[in-house]
Amino acid sequence: MDSKYTKMAMEYRNLIDVLMGDKDYADIVLYNGKIINVITREIYEGDIAIKGKYILLVGDCKKLIGPDTLVIDMEGKYLSPGFIDSHMHFESSMLTITEFSRLSIPSGTTTLVADPHEIGNALGPVGMKAMADEIDLVPNKVYLVVPALTPDCPDLETAGYDTNSKDMEDLLNYKHIIGIGELQGFSNAKHVYRNTPEIITDLLASTMYAKSKNMVVDGNAPELFGAELAAHIISTGGNCSCHETTTKEEAVEKLRQGVYLFMREGSTQRNMAECIRAVTEENMDSRRCILASDDMVAADLETSGHMNDIVRRTIKEGVNPVEAIQMVTINPATYFGLEDIGVLAPGKIADIAVISDLEEMVVDAVFIDGKLVASKGELLIDLPSYTYPDEVKNSVKIKPISERDLEIRAEGTTARVRCIELIPDQNLTGKAEETVRVYNGVAQPDVTTDTLEIACIERYGRTGNIGKAFVKGFGMKSGAFAESVAHDTHNILVVGTNIRDMTLAVNRVIELGGGIAIANNGRILSDMRLPVGGLITDELSGHEVSQKIAELERIAREDLGCKVHAPFMHLSFLSLSTSPTWKITDKGLVDVNNFKILSPTI
Repeated sequence: MDSKYTKMAMEYRNLIDVLMGDKDYADIVLYNGKIINVITREIYEGDIAIKGKYILLVGDCKKLIGPDTLVIDMEGKYLSPGFIDSHMHFESSMLTITEFSRLSIPSGTTTLVADPHEIGNALGPVGMKAMADEIDLVPNKVYLVVPALTPDCPDLETAGYDTNSKDMEDLLNYKHIIGIGELQGFSNAKHVYRNTPEIITDLLASTMYAKSKNMVVDGNAPELFGAELAAHIISTGGNCSCHETTTKEEAVEKLRQGVYLFMREGSTQRNMAECIRAVTEENMDSRRCILASDDMVAADLETSGHMNDIVRRTIKEGVNPVEAIQMVTINPATYFGLEDIGVLAPGKIADIAVISDLEEMVVDAVFIDGKLVASKGELLIDLPSYTYPDEVKNSVKIKPISERDLEIRAEGTTARVRCIELIPDQNLTGKAEETVRVYNGVAQPDVTTDTLEIACIERYGRTGNIGKAFVKGFGMKSGAFAESVAHDTHNILVVGTNIRDMTLAVNRVIELGGGIAIANNGRILSDMRLPVGGLITDELSGHEVSQKIAELERIAREDLGCKVHAPFMHLSFLSLSTSPTWKITDKGLVDVNNFKILSPTI
């Protein structure tokens, strides 16, 4: 027998001995609480007895109390399984796994399922394995689902590493990796089938290998219905999830087709309120409804909480509190096959959130593996900071650019130009046209119509491409900012009111080896280094990142006049070439729906 299961058999025998009264007592009894039973959707009074890392009994546990048992009075408190975030990216928080955990554990999150899609695009398997290595050092449960394809649209963008089925055997046999992440390569189903059918063949090879190992394969199906949705479901092996649903109609369709509906509610992409209408208005069964953050910034984790805040918002949409808790416990545990967590029952791991206010989801204490790890919003255990190896740093391989590199050439005195339209709190975009002035053969941004220039600079030294277009929605009056966080290939993105400041900001990001930089009137106002893949800092704590991003956002707002909140995260999604309608990559302005590159001028 596998040594893991031999050890578990011994641990289970010890539990049985305690329960049968022949040996020892419980280590901890959480006494006289209100049990949240996510199996039966009930709340009732009872105790929880813990031995080691396991739950011994849920119910009347008086006989399991011995002279050395720690008895904690839970009168008036609700006892819930620890919360699971089923789809998230550490890279979007710019934090290491350690620092993300430091901020999220006190709010009741005990399990994270992360997609290292971002570091995978930048660095390939070496980056994903480095992230898996860090998991060894954190107390919470962290699992990875890795990308089967990078970049997602090879004809439309350039990544730092080209991942495909050749990498799956190596990756899917590495520690802490439990499956394949979002299949964005087949999100635009019709156009992928017609233009790059070889991608489907390769994805199916990866999918079938994952299925042979009983692993999950996440889907990614924005605005797909009917035959296109069915084809996408089949591409995942038939057990599909999707976190890109933005309308009630999509939610209804996907639930009817057996999709696990990951209702996204992050820092800048908030779709739960629309998705949950399938439950609250159409009375659909919620067993396949799962709450996920996708992308969270450090400040929100610090000030609002994590999954408890998302559960709170879901309750306010008219969902029964226990049903909302099911969406972050038993529902995701069932989808991922995580049989030892997600419920409060004998033999399960004692990951428990103690809640004092059910409607507001106030988490008073958190237990992980039977140990009290957080109380009153404070972490009680030490988490040493983590430093990544040099092999996942220095990912920016290009030399400084010139102002001429960012020019959009045009003839005459005015030009009609195409503009990406930013949509706040969505990764979807609109499209528009504007007339701008042309000076010395160069189309000029126009702050009076909120028509700014946007550019995407390939940073891995593979092509030297620079894509250029215009964008509306930032509202900036001066300056520019640039960053090496640009979903999903993470080239350098820059938006600005003038080419001089745009060039300065880009070159500062290059000098930093990845990060964020703000320029105005020919000088750098502030910056932040992201040395790990150009995406994450291992030099700052979660709190320090939160403070630094707040400072950068304040400068963007006060000095540049930026009108959109979380501007760096909003900018980062304007290169997501799998999400409609127009996006910018290193190859140019992308018409996502029609799978082609457009000229920025008409």
